Amino acid sequence: MADRFWEQSIEGGPQPASGSRFDIIVVGGGPGGAAAAGYAALAGHRVLLLDKAIWPRDKTCGDAVGGKSLSHVEELGVLERLEASPHFNITGVLFSSPRGDEIRVSRPDGQLSGYVLPRLQFDHIMFQRASELVLQAGGAVVQGFSVREVLFDNSANGPDPGPGMGNLRRVIGIAGDTGDRARPLSFSASLTIGAGGVRCPVATAVVQETYDGRMVDRQKLHYSAAFRQYWRNVTGATADSGPVEFHYIEGVLPGYFWIFPVGNGVCNVGFGITLRDLELHERKLRGLQEYIINEVPRFRDRFAQAELIAGSSRGWQLPLGSPRPSGKLQPRRAFAAGAMLIGDAASLVDPFTGEGIGNALLSAKLAVGHFDREAHARGFPLEAGARYQRVLWGKLGYELRNSYKLQRLTRRRWLLNWFIGKARRKAELQRALTESMISREAQATLTSPFFLLRQLLF
Repeated sequence: MADRFWEQSIEGGPQPASGSRFDIIVVGGGPGGAAAAGYAALAGHRVLLLDKAIWPRDKTCGDAVGGKSLSHVEELGVLERLEASPHFNITGVLFSSPRGDEIRVSRPDGQLSGYVLPRLQFDHIMFQRASELVLQAGGAVVQGFSVREVLFDNSANGPDPGPGMGNLRRVIGIAGDTGDRARPLSFSASLTIGAGGVRCPVATAVVQETYDGRMVDRQKLHYSAAFRQYWRNVTGATADSGPVEFHYIEGVLPGYFWIFPVGNGVCNVGFGITLRDLELHERKLRGLQEYIINEVPRFRDRFAQAELIAGSSRGWQLPLGSPRPSGKLQPRRAFAAGAMLIGDAASLVDPFTGEGIGNALLSAKLAVGHFDREAHARGFPLEAGARYQRVLWGKLGYELRNSYKLQRLTRRRWLLNWFIGKARRKAELQRALTESMISREAQATLTSPFFLLRQLLF
């Protein structure tokens, strides 16, 4: 592949005429949206892929592409492109406690756990491949498109939207423009997939109770604030393979600090914390990260000769996939008649690690799999969306519940110190941690009070 291909533009083909109809409209061209468009095109559907940005473009993230993503990038035909791009091979995870104890965890089968590469590169690879597949299948790709309105069929004969949907009827398409509001464009489809992230316009339209401009305190536990920088030459993190690092540090709990090498001696360095917990700190995101790097001795030494890459400091929000206490549609409603939500738009970010790409790719595949072009030619039905959400939560619910429990456990400083210190010396704990990287049952074991009590007492 050409050097620094991620700095090149991506050809999107001719712009479709306003009023054009498609089988599926995908709003958002990040990994989830690109995957949805790619899977849909591979299934023979005519797809319209829209994104508000124009490539090349960056996305603030931790940059990890975990093991859950690997089967999807291979199915979509991008694995070789990813491996040809500069990247870091993840061979395990390093955890450290507030006391400074460390433990390294690797997959028990010795296989690669994933990759780290800047989203500038990964998203370019994904969007370029999706564009190729969409155009080959007779669809269209539009960059620089701002969705101004989600269009609904509000006719009296429209289908019942279901509980919590107000007066909204079936989603039938979108309207917007490419920068000139005087020249609006509209497109229709049997299905619209919302993949536009935390403020996805499709999610905003169909899940009004979540995006009403307010965020009550109980919801702040289910959103994370994060801050990211790129650093060069961080001591102990300049190789092109090894563990990614999670650190729990006195003075900034219950947040965590990460160091994810991305290759070529560069690291993605960041800090994450729930919005509610952030409010309890006098320092805010940048200040918390600066405190860790400049004042905590074990990190001050590692960053003494490191160089901050100018312009790389950015903060953002993550909608966590932690279970809500109200009802069966967890973590939030991800469908309407005529629409489905995937990835961050469906609030699927792992509550413990903050990783969202794997769940975005999985939800993209599941969403496309619930669409039948012939059966849904007159519109994607509400009951098909409900089936999608049941299957989605069936696939991810167990894992997200356990991840939320682990996140809650890390809020206790004494427990972190005890657990990581004990794991350094006790083979059973080391084995449970190692197996948890690939086993849902092992993840559940780690959150069992009986297991933890046995480790504490014996």
